[in-house]
Parts: sequence; structure tokens; C-alpha cells
Amino acid sequence: MAGSIAIDGPAGAGKSTIARKVAQELGFIYVDTGAMYRAMALYMLKNGIGADESEKVAGSCKEADITIKHENNEQVVYLNGENVNGLIRTEEVGNMTSAISVNAAVREKLVELQQKLAEKTDVVMDGRDIGTVVLPGADLKVYLTASSRVRAERRYKELVAKKIDCNLEEIEKDIIDRDYRDMHRDISPLKQADDAVFLDSSDMTIEEVKDKIIELYKGV
Repeated sequence: MAGSIAIDGPAGAGKSTIARKVAQELGFIYVDTGAMYRAMALYMLKNGIGADESEKVAGSCKEADITIKHENNEQVVYLNGENVNGLIRTEEVGNMTSAISVNAAVREKLVELQQKLAEKTDVVMDGRDIGTVVLPGADLKVYLTASSRVRAERRYKELVAKKIDCNLEEIEKDIIDRDYRDMHRDISPLKQADDAVFLDSSDMTIEEVKDKIIELYKGV
């Protein structure tokens, strides 16, 4: 039986960084759900389907088989058997991803693929609805969060390090607004699963959070 860890939480809580580290230490596959959406967007572009053609998008997504493997310490995304790592990070794919990710049929198909992946291999997944929708039977569910101020400060430091002009108050406002949208969207809103462990990382380092999640998993 494959092992599974679901990590949910708001933007800026460090979910992806933590999930990768947990997966690496446990020898699990980190399932980058965002990369799977990008692969689906690439499929639409390859087939000449426009972002505004919602019915065609809904019909065509059923033909896309997307999976993730770890090869030579690298995450490899496969679209119908083809390694598409070098194709899914373009701006064109990014724009298409934003457009199709709200399509209910696309979300349904990707949830199905993510669940299929979790049946066959040990996984760590992060997102907004992993514990509530994608992996409701996960061995461990964690709701990882931090105060809006701490998340804004983290983002501010990242941008300053890249020499990008930014305003801390505006970043925090954007985070609060995004939290509201994520928690009130119609499809799979962000919420803590009833059986998830609440983990506030505001005063914790990445290593401390990683160690805590591994401790929780080993205690399941």
C-alpha cells in the first residue's frame, strides 16, 4: 500500500518547499500539481485549442495522460508518454494554464490522474484541496499556514533579493485578498480537512517544519 501525505494551506505558507524536502527525506515522489496543470495546458496548445473554447477544453482533457516520475534526482513530467519538462515553463503555457485551471472538467481529470499516481507510489502532494478532495484518505494531512504578515515578509525578502521594487503593505494586502478568494471559490475552496493537523509555521524554520511533518507521519 502506497504512503501519502497531503499538505494544504494558503499562498506563501511554504507548502511546496516543505513538501519537496519531506518527499526527498522519505524517498517519496513530490507531486507538483501545478506542473500537471501546465502539462494539460501544453496539450491544449499542441492541439490548437483556444483558452476561450471551454467546451473543447473540457472534451479534449479526457485524452491527456499526465504523470510525474523521479529520474536521476529530477522530477520529470510526462504527457502521453513524452517528457515535457523543457516545454511547460514558457509564458504561453503559463497563460494557458491560468485560463484552463478554472474549467471543472480539467480539474476533475487532473484529480483523477493525481489519485491514480497516489495509488501506485508513495507521494507528498501540496495544494489547496489535497486533503479534502484529491487525497481524502491520505495517511497524514497537514494544514500548513503562517500569519499574513509573516508570509508577506517572506515574499518581500524574496523580491528584494531579486532587486524587484515592492511594498510590504501591498504584498500583505494581496495575500489577504488571495486567501479570501481561495477560501470562497466555488470549486474546491481552501479549507482545513477535519482530520488534518494544524501547523502554524510563523515562528518555525523550514527544517523545523519538515522535521515536524516527518515526525507526525512516522507516528501515524
